[in-house]
Amino acid sequence: MITADVERVALGTWPTPLEPAPRLAAALGLRPDDLWIKRDDLGGLGGGGSKVRKLEHTLGRAVHRGARAVVTSGAAQSNHARLTAAAAARLGLVAVLVLEGDPPAEARGNALLDALLGARLVWAGPVDAAALAERVEHEAEALRAAGTATAVVPFGGSSVVGARGYAEAGAELLRQSPDLDAVVVAVGSGGTMAGLVHALGADRVLGVDTGAVPDPLERVGALAGGLAREAGVPAPGPLRLRRDQVGAGYATLTPQAREAMVLLARTEGVVLDPVYTARAAAGLLAAVAGGDVTPGRRTVLLHSGGLPGLFGHPSAATLADG
Repeated sequence: MITADVERVALGTWPTPLEPAPRLAAALGLRPDDLWIKRDDLGGLGGGGSKVRKLEHTLGRAVHRGARAVVTSGAAQSNHARLTAAAAARLGLVAVLVLEGDPPAEARGNALLDALLGARLVWAGPVDAAALAERVEHEAEALRAAGTATAVVPFGGSSVVGARGYAEAGAELLRQSPDLDAVVVAVGSGGTMAGLVHALGADRVLGVDTGAVPDPLERVGALAGGLAREAGVPAPGPLRLRRDQVGAGYATLTPQAREAMVLLARTEGVVLDPVYTARAAAGLLAAVAGGDVTPGRRTVLLHSGGLPGLFGHPSAATLADG
């Protein structure tokens, strides 16, 4: 259903909760009221996650312009791809997901949900970003040639249009916590951080690089700059981005991320995914240890979802070892 904003569709359940995390705060040496978790994993569609906010805008534009199919791309366990499939199912669209790598022997995690949600999966092999984008365009052109109006949703849903969803999320967060000092967020394709920067200012957003793209600062800066131009306001100031949590690469479970996953599970009963939210939490732990996050200042960890990906991760079983 199209909302009053004609290039937007209603897909999520907003506002998502903002929950206190006093036991985690105590474990980190903070005051009980210092640390909160923004539960964007509870957005309501297709397993939940931050991408729903972006899809309300990217798919809203696609539907408004007559699309009957969407093509997008991502890693094998892409949360964005899974939620694009869910949104397409709700809107009656054909969804084609072009995924990096080869088809698994057994579908698990997000790949299992992709199929359950009715998407057509195209496995592109071990390709680079340029080759993946070319495959997306090939699939889109094939659909158009067959007479189906088709829109391409960018990798991670990150465009200026998609980033509007997190500008709205930043405003939502301020309504819930007017005295917010900082929000810590995982950075993949850049749209989530860019939207938050637009709403909150660069000084209140601490990004944690996940290794999804080689140029996160440039991507976030370009998207935040695009939002600023749309709004007719100055470009944001210098961005705050930690790049110390990538480890051996995007798809790996780093020791720091593993520690953060266990700590949040055992202090607050909150489960993170190994790629995005675990790295964000690890960045939060490092920021506390380094004095960037201090007692007496209200800090929010954005839980951007991604739990289904845990069940498709090769290192998931090791978490049971404690």
